Amino acid sequence: MGMNERKLRILQAIISDFICSAEPVGSRTLSKKYDMGISPATIRNEMSDLEEMGFLTHPHTSAGRIPSDKAYRLYVDNLMQKYEIPDNEKKRISEKLTSNSIELEKTIQHAASLLSELTNLTAFAMMPKTEKDTINHISLMSVDERTVILMIVSESGKVSNTALKLSVPYTEDGLAIIAKTMTYNYKGKSITDALKHDMIKEFEHDIEAMSKLAQNIMPNFLKTLENMLDVNLYMDGLTNIFSFPEYNDIDKAKIFLKMMDKKDHFRDILINRKNGVIITIGDENSDEVIKDCSLITATYHVDGKLAGKIGVIGPKRMKYDEVTSIIEYITDNLSNTFKIPGRSEE
Repeated sequence: MGMNERKLRILQAIISDFICSAEPVGSRTLSKKYDMGISPATIRNEMSDLEEMGFLTHPHTSAGRIPSDKAYRLYVDNLMQKYEIPDNEKKRISEKLTSNSIELEKTIQHAASLLSELTNLTAFAMMPKTEKDTINHISLMSVDERTVILMIVSESGKVSNTALKLSVPYTEDGLAIIAKTMTYNYKGKSITDALKHDMIKEFEHDIEAMSKLAQNIMPNFLKTLENMLDVNLYMDGLTNIFSFPEYNDIDKAKIFLKMMDKKDHFRDILINRKNGVIITIGDENSDEVIKDCSLITATYHVDGKLAGKIGVIGPKRMKYDEVTSIIEYITDNLSNTFKIPGRSEE
């Protein structure tokens, strides 16, 4: 039994109808809604064949059929047509992502928020790994007589602000000298390289009067650098799952929310995925906790280098054509926003 053009047309109609309605699809529905040019009886026979071939499943409570993971994979790889994003949505994406283009972190957060709004799915975005990110600028700003703000800006645009409680007095001039010295010593160094240096010892060669203040600041500086090594994961639209009939069962919804609450585990799943636009459906997901879901991820670039991932997770019954087009458009905008002219992408 082989897959012919008629079976493909019927399967495509079933998938499209089920994605829109969330209801099992029967032969009468196909005969009425789609111009197949064949009788309901013939459609029924073809649907039985498709079920035998593993492309359809038959819920016990319904006479209709629903697509299997295998059917969705065939649809994504061979049957899905290009979705044209409306011009007003394109404009909205472009404006939102360029309004804060100086600060990468805010732009990535906006990207996750936009993706969630436009797809009505749970969206996420990962900030770049910063092991190879380099330090660009360090500043110290006074708040009160015992509190200063340590700000570290990396070359990728990541900004880290940390409030430091000091046990020794300081002056504005003293803070400025230390910040200038730190910037001079560590500008251009990767965060991992900076962490390897004996910073306290290096400051012994600087102004002696600053040594106590420097010793007070340095441990906090190290801790801030270590925190910058973490991969930040932003999520948006967690409650969007309640709009899907698949999650009308409150227990199933709780399982999904609990899964997404384990951000470290989910982050590891994303880090281990291949680059490019990757779609995994149901059992194709190697991790047991997301085998009831479909996961779509894409890679964006900063300065032409692979940086992070952005994507969505939701029920297997999702608008793959629309979602992938929106994700691709957002990642293209992100990559273009943070691209240095003349530099090719790696």
